[in-house]
Order: sequence, then C-alpha cells, then structure tokens
Amino acid sequence: MTQVTVNYLQQLSPSEVIPSTRSLPSNARIELAAEISPEFSRFLYQSVGSELNWADRLDSTRAQWDEVLRRPGSETWVLYIDGSPKGYFELVTTSTATASDVEIFYFGLFPEATGHGLGAVMLTEALQRAWELHSRWPQLPAVARVWLHTCSLDGPAALPNYQARGLKIYRTEVEDSQVRDASVGLWPQPTT
Repeated sequence: MTQVTVNYLQQLSPSEVIPSTRSLPSNARIELAAEISPEFSRFLYQSVGSELNWADRLDSTRAQWDEVLRRPGSETWVLYIDGSPKGYFELVTTSTATASDVEIFYFGLFPEATGHGLGAVMLTEALQRAWELHSRWPQLPAVARVWLHTCSLDGPAALPNYQARGLKIYRTEVEDSQVRDASVGLWPQPTT
C-alpha cells in the first residue's frame, strides 16, 4: 500500500477561468470525438495513464466503459498534432433538476507531448468546453460547477497547471492505495 494525497479542485463560475497565454501550434487541433468507441477511449486512457498508474478503469468491461461514454453530458475531446492523438480530456456531467456539475473526469497528454506547454492550452479548452456544455446539451440544466481531482501519483505539472488556470482546492484527502502498474497489457512482454 502507498499513501496517496488526493486534491479536489473546482470552479464555481466561468469567470474564474484563467486562460493560458499560449496557443496551440499551427499543426495542432482539439476536436470533439463524437460517438467515440470504448476501444478508442481505452487507447487514450492507457496512452496517457500508463506512466501515471492510471489503472482504475482497466477492469471495466466494454459495456461499462461504453455506459460512461453514453451518459448525457459526457464528451471526449482529443488533442491532435500532425494528425496523431497526443492527449485528451473527458467530461462527465451529473445533474439535478436545477444545475449540472461537470467533472473533468480524465485529462492528460501522451508522454511524448509533455513539457511543451500543451497542458495549459488544453486545460483552458477543457474548462471552456465544460462551462459551455449546456449549449451542446440543452436538455441538461446550466453548469454550476466544474471540478476535477488529481493525486500525488500524477505528473508534477498537474496541480500547478490546474491552479494556474483558476481551479481552487476545496478538499484534500490522504488515502492508502494499491498502486497498480497501468502499463500492463499496453504492450506484449518480450520473451526471453
């Protein structure tokens, strides 16, 4: 068991978004993956999370994975550079009769895309897309809160990036966690 610190961050108004001063390079775009398949979603999840111990969804069946993707207000946005995926964010919405909460359920870059300032640009986009979700899902109530969580196993730039974009910590927990190697199954193991 490993002790893991989990920080929960939120914004309560779109005015709290602090946009990145950077912009995407001309060979990059962030695009909604409409009707995303569980296979592509799992590929994105493993490509980002294999080095960050993201393993919580790896035991999900295809049907369970698909159920999350098909919830009203769920969206996956993919960062492409020169036509290849290099990162993504997944939005998942929960609603009451009067308000919607949008969680940035997953957010990250492929290992080769980190360290180039793309995370700040992509997070700005994620926050803006989350706050305007009601315009794409008019059957849902307006967004009242955007939130996410990060932990001490995530990359060292994660928490500073979230705070620099205007997200504020509202709760911190320390928990014992069984850390799993998230790269298992990503590539076949070499035979000796």
